[in-house]
Amino acid sequence: MSRTHRIEVSEGSPEGTNSAYVLPDRGVLVDPGPPVDGAWDRLVSGIGEAGLELADVSSVLVTHWHADHAGLAPRLCEASDATLYVHESDAPLVADYAAARATRVRRDARRLIEWGVPEETVETVMSEDTPSPMPDAYPVEALADGDVVAGIETLHTPGHTLGHAAFADNRSDTVFVGDAVLPTYTPNVGGSDTRVEDALATYRETLNRLRERAERSEIPETARPGHGTKLSLVNRIDEILSHHETRTEQMYDCVEERGPLTPWDVATDRFGEMRGIHVKMGAGEAAAHLSALASEGRVEQVSEEPVVYR
Repeated sequence: MSRTHRIEVSEGSPEGTNSAYVLPDRGVLVDPGPPVDGAWDRLVSGIGEAGLELADVSSVLVTHWHADHAGLAPRLCEASDATLYVHESDAPLVADYAAARATRVRRDARRLIEWGVPEETVETVMSEDTPSPMPDAYPVEALADGDVVAGIETLHTPGHTLGHAAFADNRSDTVFVGDAVLPTYTPNVGGSDTRVEDALATYRETLNRLRERAERSEIPETARPGHGTKLSLVNRIDEILSHHETRTEQMYDCVEERGPLTPWDVATDRFGEMRGIHVKMGAGEAAAHLSALASEGRVEQVSEEPVVYR
């Protein structure tokens, strides 16, 4: 059985410390971490503790495009001459970072306006959305669902991002789930990647797929997340699904009592004052739940820009 070595590459975040994982027997590293010097030092040290030199790393797998997971991938690949792999739907946001980021910022702004966020708040959020210290462009090998790299199967797990992927390694009895399932924090849907349509439904489908595969023993029941340490996949998925059921009912009650409302109206009612990236996360989360309620016929969309529900 292959060994798996966890590296704590960040000093902490609301989700918990970033976890990078090394499979030293195959020269594979999953989710190198954020593009800052402190994380790089911890990553290099951890690779050494796993018994490898940088040159021994041959494949770098990234679960999704967010900089706290993908940020160090180009630097690591440059130092080790490794190949960088990302799911095809997220690959452009790493491979063509500068151009894709500019497109993302414009798209995010349009989404926020659509969700009813005041224009002055949108302008502030966008002005604070500064570039990460990543190359403008970098070669990436795109993966599709079912592709295998060094004996590790790619599982497309969209929701948190459009091209989020988990990586299942039966030889080490391990599945790396990135931010699809976290031990103490419910991954954001809606605001974490504004490309995802029907974000909550997409995420629920991902969770149910992972749950069913774990129950059928097609993937290990113990998972390694992108933040924190090991978790019980089935139990944690059940908790997350229950959390979203509760939140959906809370947002339905808000519209029933106070509607018609925009997603931003609902978000400020449920989450209070928000600033910076939390504006996008809060409005996106509300929009995802309201869209799901509309699909179920429980609320009605009565306007498009901004989107209003009653």
